[in-house]
Amino acid sequence: MHRRLVIIGAGPGGLAAAMLLALTGARVTVLERRGRVGGRTAALELNGFRFDTGPTFFLYPRILDEIFAACGRRLDQEVDLIRLDPLYRLLFEGGGELRMHANAKRLAAEIARLAPADAAALPRFLADNRAKLDAFRPVLETPFDGPLALLGLPILKALRRLNPHRSVDSDLARYFRDPRVRLAFSFQSKYLGMSPFRCPSLFTILSFLEHEHGIFHPRGGCGAVVEAMARVARYLGVDICTNETVRHIRFQGRRAVAVRTDEGEYPLDGLVINADFAKAMTALVPDDLRRRWSDAAIARKKFSCSTFMLYLGIEGRVEGLDHHTIYLAEDYARNLAEIEACRELPRRPSLYVQNACVTDPGQAPPGCSTLYVLVPVGHQRGHVDWAVEKHPYRALVLKRLEALGIRDIERRIRVERMVTPADWEQDFALHRGATFNLAHSLDQMLHRRPRNRFEDLDGVYLVGGGTHPGSGLPVIFEGARITARLLAEDLGLSVPWRELNAGRTGILGKALLGEVA
Repeated sequence: MHRRLVIIGAGPGGLAAAMLLALTGARVTVLERRGRVGGRTAALELNGFRFDTGPTFFLYPRILDEIFAACGRRLDQEVDLIRLDPLYRLLFEGGGELRMHANAKRLAAEIARLAPADAAALPRFLADNRAKLDAFRPVLETPFDGPLALLGLPILKALRRLNPHRSVDSDLARYFRDPRVRLAFSFQSKYLGMSPFRCPSLFTILSFLEHEHGIFHPRGGCGAVVEAMARVARYLGVDICTNETVRHIRFQGRRAVAVRTDEGEYPLDGLVINADFAKAMTALVPDDLRRRWSDAAIARKKFSCSTFMLYLGIEGRVEGLDHHTIYLAEDYARNLAEIEACRELPRRPSLYVQNACVTDPGQAPPGCSTLYVLVPVGHQRGHVDWAVEKHPYRALVLKRLEALGIRDIERRIRVERMVTPADWEQDFALHRGATFNLAHSLDQMLHRRPRNRFEDLDGVYLVGGGTHPGSGLPVIFEGARITARLLAEDLGLSVPWRELNAGRTGILGKALLGEVA
């Protein structure tokens, strides 16, 4: 008899898990509340303009490539991945700019124009973070079922590089004296929704990943990646049901046995939750069934920042604007403090702009462009009334764009979508509108993060940015691989992708298999 597996949510983690679990011979059903796959990674289409809703940087394709290979496909044949160089342009409100090149020599020369003394430290930074990533990869590939997992060989080897007393910024100060150069290698902590002055030093590997393995633009945007994943999953027999919201999980004791939607009930042998962790738990699981992750416990947790978004389809091209541009506020520390406090909106915010059509003209109708504008802001705590603030804040953000040379933009706008933290919470079902899930502080990592085999319930597994190993597409894909393996083994199903991973990654594959305890 085929085992029946249900996945709530067709985000990147849910789709990756579905692809792998389809290989076990189980009957896999994915239930997605929205009208298209991808979650925050879905494409947004407005009158011929196409935008990524969330992630726009596609990093470290190795993990997803291995998942596609396990399914008998090649990622680069399913999606056209365009490697960018320069990776992005940084503009500092206080003065200066950097174009971050993929080539280390060109990057060093660029840094030398801004801070000559810091350029010499670049090779040491890259070498040290190469070793750090090698040390931590087995940790990120291994499930953490409790505190005893910290005694395993991978984590013990990696601990000497963890430096828990250091933040990303303080760790970078060992290499770079100029605060602008440190920002160039630390703004990536926004991928985790955190400040580089608080984010654990482990995450200097984020900028290293960009320089070592590249930043890619998938033709059609990151939405094209999840669409390709859905195609492969369906080919493998996965049933993906969109516009179908899970209303209830039925339990027998602590074990999930079925989910109910408006279309009916789906009995199951295993349940994977890819929805936002905190939102799904508080909405779908009775509080008295959750010991460690009760409503009260979730309320005490730290959550990431949110974002204010403008998706602008405009007439004409935007000359002189790179594919990715980051504008960093002069008082960056104050900007971050305002975001973390969640009490007021930053009035001189940093922002990020994607001008995708310089690389991928098909994102817009002929002669037009798309601009994706992201402003980090605090998550929802009731202090900001976005119904009142959204239009004045839009005007402020458009004014800030002038610093990037984007002037007279209002009259050129042909289509527009605005998304506030309130919209992230309401329309995307994100707890507090926190777009990067639970914060990645040391007390919310590894075994202290929700576990892939969810510890509070039986037969329930988690995947996505809110669980181990964390957020960011490559890490979510790794988490999907962990979750799928645990579920398959618990139900006595085959794990055909296991041998592929072990063969490709040697000791890392063994760590993934649990052979290195």
